[in-house]
Amino acid sequence: MSFLRRTDARRAPSRGWVRVGTAMAAGALLLASAGCSGGDSSSGSGDAVKIGLVTKTDSNPFFVNIREAAQAQAEKSGAEVVALAGKFDGDNEGQVAAIENLVSQGVKGILITPNSSSGILNAIKQARDAGVVVIALDTATEPEDAVDATFATDNKQAGVFQGKWVKATLGDKEPKTIMLDGTPGGTVDTFRHDGFLEGMGLKEGDPAIVGQENTNGDQTKAQTAMENLLQRAGDVNSLYTINEPAAAGAYEAIKAAGKEDQVTIASIDGSCTGVENVKKGVIGATVMQFPGKMAEQGVDAVVKFAKDGEKPSGFNDTGSQLITDKPADGVESKDTSWGAENCWG
Repeated sequence: MSFLRRTDARRAPSRGWVRVGTAMAAGALLLASAGCSGGDSSSGSGDAVKIGLVTKTDSNPFFVNIREAAQAQAEKSGAEVVALAGKFDGDNEGQVAAIENLVSQGVKGILITPNSSSGILNAIKQARDAGVVVIALDTATEPEDAVDATFATDNKQAGVFQGKWVKATLGDKEPKTIMLDGTPGGTVDTFRHDGFLEGMGLKEGDPAIVGQENTNGDQTKAQTAMENLLQRAGDVNSLYTINEPAAAGAYEAIKAAGKEDQVTIASIDGSCTGVENVKKGVIGATVMQFPGKMAEQGVDAVVKFAKDGEKPSGFNDTGSQLITDKPADGVESKDTSWGAENCWG
């Protein structure tokens, strides 16, 4: 988004976490940052609670916001954060190696945004068996109880908000919808997709869905996908996008085809760039998430566990809010002025 790029889804580690050195040498994981309250994370900080953070990538502004919020919240508590990331969205092996690395460093808890909701399970189990509390941020594992707790957007509900707004905006028009999905296998992708269909009042395979493509939440891939889909479904009047980078890429294709006044576009993210694109009319509406809250609440939960042994549990909704300057009857929303005051990135 200047348009964000979110490039915004397996096996058990060997005994004793011995694959860490090899994985790091091969570049399977990136040291995104190591923030702490006084001192280098590699040498520790006395009695400070050490918290591991593993994000999907280290460059996407969504995950940068999570990392910065986690570090700031940890500093308030005298804790330290060691932040690692996969090389790309979908780098499950990099995240497995990151978990092994963090356990070997003696962290009390690990916060993770899983690249694969099921592929990371063995590494998570090894960490929990070693006494580490593991919390999913943003993306739930499958099954959800593979981690101690999840702090995330209710992505199904966010998709419902998205779909309801599109349906209300279309009014009496019969929907002819293209769906630009994310990465197969991720719970975020599935929940948002299903929620959008529910909000639209559609079922999977409905004839109203005139085109569908996976984009990995990447702007360039979304633009190419939309260009191809427009050749087969030029009468499209509504567009679901997995995130704002996908919406931005799709808009470029739609604009080049001269159909920007024909297609109603909705998305999910709530970045400052995305809110600005809603204001400009690039996106009709977006559903804002609050990644900083995910990180802050996750850090607080690990610190509490370290102090009194109480583990967090269950799914904890960090909220979502539809943002648009074109409010629709029956769909609660905030305008872009509110969005600009509350956005991230």
